[in-house]
Parts: sequence; C-alpha cells; structure tokens
Amino acid sequence: MEIYLVGGAVRDSLLNLPVSEHDWVVVGATPEYMLEKGYQQVGKDFPVFLHPVTHDEYALARTERKSGSGYNGFTCYAAPDVTLEQDLMRRDLTINAIAKSKDGELFDPYHGQRDIEQRLLRHVSDAFGEDPLRVLRVARFAARFAHLGFTVAPETQALMQQMAESGELEALISERVWKETEKALQTQDPQVFFQVLRDCGALQVLFPEIDALFGVPAPEKWHPEIDTGIHTLMTLKIASTLTPDVDVRFSALCHDLGKALTPPQFWPAHHGHGPAGVKLVEKLCQRLKVPTHIRDLAKLVAEFHDLIHTVNKLRPETLLKLFDTIDVWRKPQRLEQMIMTSEADARGRTTFENNPYPQGDYLREAFNVARSVTNKDVLDAGFQGMAIRDELKKRRTQALADWKQTQDAAS
Repeated sequence: MEIYLVGGAVRDSLLNLPVSEHDWVVVGATPEYMLEKGYQQVGKDFPVFLHPVTHDEYALARTERKSGSGYNGFTCYAAPDVTLEQDLMRRDLTINAIAKSKDGELFDPYHGQRDIEQRLLRHVSDAFGEDPLRVLRVARFAARFAHLGFTVAPETQALMQQMAESGELEALISERVWKETEKALQTQDPQVFFQVLRDCGALQVLFPEIDALFGVPAPEKWHPEIDTGIHTLMTLKIASTLTPDVDVRFSALCHDLGKALTPPQFWPAHHGHGPAGVKLVEKLCQRLKVPTHIRDLAKLVAEFHDLIHTVNKLRPETLLKLFDTIDVWRKPQRLEQMIMTSEADARGRTTFENNPYPQGDYLREAFNVARSVTNKDVLDAGFQGMAIRDELKKRRTQALADWKQTQDAAS
C-alpha cells in the first residue's frame, strides 16, 4: 500500500499559498483493509475514508467511466490494481493532478508544475468533457487565481465551449450550480468567474438573466463603459473590494437585471429598471435555490439602489419609508449592505472607480437620527395602542426634517 498527498494541498503549497485541507489517495488497498486499520468509511458512492486520528480524507485510487448524464452519471472502479497515474488522470486540471509521496517526491505525469509556472488552467484529458460541473470549477479556479495571473488554456476554453453548446450543462442540478457560484463569490476576483462562463457560452445557459445584460447600452454620460454587462462585472469587482459578504456581492451582481427588459427603442434610458428587475432576481434565485436571506437583500437592492444615490434629496417621509421597507429596525445590518451595493454601483463605472460615495455617510446619519426617537419616548409621553406607532412615525419624521434642514443650511 502507498499513500500520496494530492489535489489542492499540493497545488497550493507549490503556489506558496496557505494549505487548509489535506486529501490523500491510497494505492494498492481494499476497503476491508482500510476498515481493519481503523479508518471510517464515508459515503456510498466513492471509497473515501476518514483517518482515525487526523480525520483527513483518504480515498482509494479509482477510475471513473461515464455511464449517464449530468454530474452523477459516472461508474466508479476502485481496486488495488488502479495505479496512481490512472487516479490522477480522472482529475479536472493538471494543476490538481500532482501527487506527493511521504518522502516529498512529486509525481506529475500530466505536467501540472509546468502549467503552474505558465499560469495556465488546462484540462488533464478529454474525460473533462464528461462532467459538466467542471466548466463551473474552471471558472471558479480562474476567479480564485486571477490575481496570480492564471488564465484558461485555449484548448480547455474550446472544450468548455463545446460542452456549453452540447446542452450537457442543462443537466446540472441547481444546488451544485449555486455551491460553485457561492464559492466563486468568495474569491478575490468573483467577476472573473462570470466572464469565463460568458467567454465559453455557459453564462447564457446557467445565468441567462445576467448574460442578457451584455450588449444593452446605458447613457455614456453616466456610464462611459456603456455596456450594462460590463458595468455589472465592474460593480461586482468594486463590491468585492468593499466586503467579503456574499449577500452584498450577489446583490451587486443582480442590481441591474431589469435593464435587460427595456425595449430597444427606449435605449439608452432605463426608466423603472429597478422595480422591473425584482421579478428577474426572484426567478434567478428560485431556479438556483439561493438562500432566502441572500435573495431578500438582492431584491431590495434591485429596487432601491438608485434611490440611495439621491438620498440627500429625499423628503423625510421618503427616508423613513425606505428605512421601514428595508426593515432596518429589526435588521440594522441591512443599512450597510444597501449602502455598499449602491456604492459599488456608483463606482463600478469607467473613470468613477475611485470616487467617494458621500451618500453612505448621509444615510447612516439619517438613520441614527430616526433611531434616536424610540418607543420608550412615545410611551413616556402617555401614548397607547395604535397611537404609539403613529406618534413614533410622526416624531421620527419631524426629527429627520429638523436634521435635514440643518444639513441643507450647512451645504
């Protein structure tokens, strides 16, 4: 029996990146032998075991053969006669198909080290085309390693395009698509994930609401980049510099979906695109089974991001209504989330990337003013029942009006 460290741990160590997980492949062993040694088997589909002490994953060397459609359409063969080279061949990218023995020797039959040096994401074999999920994985790795200069190899790009055109991507279950998307949104350059998908035609299949934004113009005065799809990816990039919050990043991605609904005769204007986009956000989230808290924020951002751009011009009543609608009284974190997505939208434009966003501070201060009027103030004044709510609204509106008058006078 021989044991090798494989996958991300080897790749990341070669890239001088932190290694968080260790996966091992075992050559020349049987499930019975692993169980006798105290390993605990997990799952039924693949021969994977947990180490009795470290709880690292140890998988028996295996081959896979396409037997059906989709991500789960594979037959697995694991036996002592499966070689290390055969096991590495079934992996997606050459940079993930490097093994390391316990004495530190590297086994690299598919030239992963060369591709690491050349900063290329290249598929190991044509078997790549049998698993549609790998299109998403390549896009995610492109986003994860974009800051290191990695790009997709031309032959892998061509294969991904063939897979997108074949209809195989439609067999992917929504949970798998969202899981890869969520991981991509956590990377340093999440916009690269969607650009890679668009380059191979997969964006149109998996995210048609986003793909439809490319080619839709916006007024050049406000959007020198003109193309709404480009603006969307720029907005996502800015959002990723503001926060690691996936909720905010996803909302930034979806903020302008409504512009794809504007009839061409009205271009480049997009009146009412915010509220119009709410239904598209709902549709996208329902299809991908996006978590409720992420969906709810994305819908609010789609509807109100433009309103926040003009917050200093809003009447006190409108400000208070905005606070009520986004439910900041119970979910105060929503205020910062809304501000960050609107800031990303404002800065996600050519030549606007480094501009300040004073609307954020204005909205924060307005909320603090409104929040300073409490239920206790109204109760102490002797109000009861339904009158409490009405009086609270009245007092908060007046407090905002007095504050706004001071702000306007100062400016």
